[in-house]
Parts: sequence; structure tokens; C-alpha cells
Amino acid sequence: MNYDDYIAAFNQGDDAALVETWFAPDCVMYSSSRVSRGRAELLAFLRWAHDGVREVVRPRQVMNHGDRLFVDVDMDFVCTAPRPDFPFVPLLPGDIVTVRFFVTYALDGNGLIKELCSMTWPAEQGVIKAPMLSGHAGGRASYHAYAAAFSAGDMERAGRFYTDDCTLRLSSMPPIIGKQAICDFYRTMFRSVREHLTIHSLVMDDHGIAVDCTSTFTAQQDAPDFVVAPLKAGESVAVRVFVIYGLRDGRICKIDVARAGEPKREGSQ
Repeated sequence: MNYDDYIAAFNQGDDAALVETWFAPDCVMYSSSRVSRGRAELLAFLRWAHDGVREVVRPRQVMNHGDRLFVDVDMDFVCTAPRPDFPFVPLLPGDIVTVRFFVTYALDGNGLIKELCSMTWPAEQGVIKAPMLSGHAGGRASYHAYAAAFSAGDMERAGRFYTDDCTLRLSSMPPIIGKQAICDFYRTMFRSVREHLTIHSLVMDDHGIAVDCTSTFTAQQDAPDFVVAPLKAGESVAVRVFVIYGLRDGRICKIDVARAGEPKREGSQ
């Protein structure tokens, strides 16, 4: 078993492919809270655990002895949908929690995992935190968590992704400078008009992000002076935009937004 290949497959987020490729049909997983026997039970557990939460593995130490592996890893759980029932801590979109695991694997004669045993520390205890945003699988997942928090109107969580001196440039107004000013701007806007981001494509490395997305603006109350288009309560307008983010130390330090199309009313062709 090539553990690096297993981790790469795990971090793709395709649970069905992971179980089919890497686990024996009669596999068993033991944890402090449950036992899952066979591929079907394991897959059902993973789908439940990963519902609205992306799990990303970052190995700290891997020891291999014959058909046994002992692994010390940090697991990042990146939230894009509310999970008040999440086992370690309740999660909301934009939350990232890290848990340290000890995991042992026993392999069968074909190199497939026949037994997995895991134990954990409490959340955030003894962990090594990764940059929030980066070209790593976890950093990419975290951008989607940021977009989910922003789309939920939660600037407390979305604002965690900004540097204190972050600058926002929109074509319709002067630059907005500073994390606090950006968060205040959106909090004020969201009282009358909410913005939802639909990501079409994403290019990302440790230094920046390029996003092609659609911003859909929905009026919470009449907004006759809204800069994109006048809106009545309940009306929506969508516009395609390109967004370029600069990153510094894993956080957003600048945001440049450019329209890539004309606004379209909901239901228009």
C-alpha cells in the first residue's frame, strides 16, 4: 500500500471511490463511537460524516511494519453547510476545526485495508494548523467554506479569511480598505440585499485565487437604489463576475472584482 497515494485519494473527497479502491470487502473500522463492518457500512458512515463537511488529512508521521501502518495525522474538517450534530464540535459554514488522530491500519494479502482503528484528542488540542487558504486540498476546500459563509451572510466567519489590511476593489465604488471596513460594508448591504456565490471554476495556489462565479443578489426588502439593479423585496438579479484574490500567509489580502456579463433578472433568458 502506498500511503501517499491513499492520502491523495482520500483528499479528493470521493468517498465511494475511496472505499471501493482501498478497502477490502469485509473491512471493519473501529472508533470510539462506532464500529462499521463492510464497505457498505463504512461508506454510509463516511457520507454521514462528510455531509456538508470536507475532511482533509495531513500526515505528521507514518510508520510501516509489514502489513501494519501506524499513523499520526491532523484532520481538518472544513464546513460548507450547518452541522450542529458534528461529533467534535457543532459547525457552521466557514468553520475549520482540526483534530489530531492516531490511526492503525491492517492490510490483507492484496494490500487492501481490512481493519482501521482510530483514536483522537479533543478538537484543536495538540494540532499543527495549516494555512486557511492555499493550493493544498484543504486550502481549496476552505475557499468553498469561505464562499458558503459569505453566501449565508455570516461576515463574522467570512471575515476570518481576511487580513486586517485587506483591500476590496469593486468597479462601482472607491476601494474599501481594511477587514473591518469590508465586513461592515457587507453587513450593511446584507440587511437589504443578500449575495449568493455560485462557483463555476477555481484556480488557486499559495499566493492567489482566480474565480469565475455568478453572484445572485436577492432583496430582503425594497432596494430601489441597489447599485447592480433596482430590486423589490423578493426579487433577484444575477451577474457573472471574475474575482481575483491575493493571499498572504493563508488569508485574503486583496480582492478585485470585475463583471463578466450583464445583470439578468431571475427568470429572464
